[in-house]
Amino acid sequence: MATTAARETARVVDAGTYRVTIGAGLRHELGNLVAAAARAHHYAIVTDDGVAPHYAPAAQADLKRHGRTSVHRMPAGETHKTRDTWIRLTDDLLAAGCGRDTTVVALGGGVVGDVAGFVAATFMRGVPVVQCPTSLLAMIDASVGGKTGVDTAAGKNLVGAFHPPSAVLVDVDTLRTLPDAHRRAGLAEAIKHGAIADATYFTRVETLLPAVLAADAPATIELVARSVEIKAAVVRADERESGLRKTLNFGHTLGHALEQASGYALLHGEAVAIGMVLEARLAERLGVAERGTAAEIERVVRIAGLPSAVPGNLSPAAILDATRHDKKARAGAVAFALPAGIGTMAGAERDWAIEVGDALVLEVLS
Repeated sequence: MATTAARETARVVDAGTYRVTIGAGLRHELGNLVAAAARAHHYAIVTDDGVAPHYAPAAQADLKRHGRTSVHRMPAGETHKTRDTWIRLTDDLLAAGCGRDTTVVALGGGVVGDVAGFVAATFMRGVPVVQCPTSLLAMIDASVGGKTGVDTAAGKNLVGAFHPPSAVLVDVDTLRTLPDAHRRAGLAEAIKHGAIADATYFTRVETLLPAVLAADAPATIELVARSVEIKAAVVRADERESGLRKTLNFGHTLGHALEQASGYALLHGEAVAIGMVLEARLAERLGVAERGTAAEIERVVRIAGLPSAVPGNLSPAAILDATRHDKKARAGAVAFALPAGIGTMAGAERDWAIEVGDALVLEVLS
């Protein structure tokens, strides 16, 4: 069981309307922590087939001390982040007797968090959700900010809603059951946070890499806490992504297109790692970034064990076409969040979104 000492070593980040608590062993106090943040008559745990065997039984037993509970499982993986899954989960909640007095508990990685958050945003016109991320990517990025949604055949996250959680509870010990490739994929978002907002943190991420990959708790708590601080500050300034929040999309315009073009064979973090390198090259060729920015990002990406180049089996034309369906596109034009250097972004005078011509995008992709 988690101890008072374990709670005292946790880091708490103010995300505006909710708090992000980051520690080791927090899952052993899940019931108390969830109930304190969003007390309910019924707690509906949404998880997936990969996470459920590890953590769902204990979570359900702990939450039963505070009210009725039910567990709702979905298949693991991005290919199941769909409207069909959303339909089935909402039907499952209704069949379990969930009503307006329900709190959804999202127990899993970024896919579970996005889908469960969308279920919570739309079920009974909106019920609370507590995010309990179990992957590094979800801890660092996906669980924070209130974006929820599902993918469609046309692209990622095209159907969704802004629905901030009541709390985010990060137990870094859950990373011990996470495959190595997924730990590395999560590091892409930490690299991104340093690249867009904090050059000192960018350097610190490189230093912390070995310990985080070994699931060292203090190192992971430090990494997650600083990334959450950066993202939370941006989101508080621009909750609905009309300006500054667009900077968080660095690496994601091409990253999402790479994911889609690969049929989601690339993990999200792997695609974002490639996207950051390519988009930094775009920035240098446009003259908005300092020379060497792309090379420095690529160097750290490679140290993290992440890919930095477009896989040879993907067509540049197909990737470019996928960017047109990105939710950031406007009037058919694709805009990018581009760096000015490590720790700073370009394009403030253009609401942090810079349109890039197809020819230059294809040149970089090739």
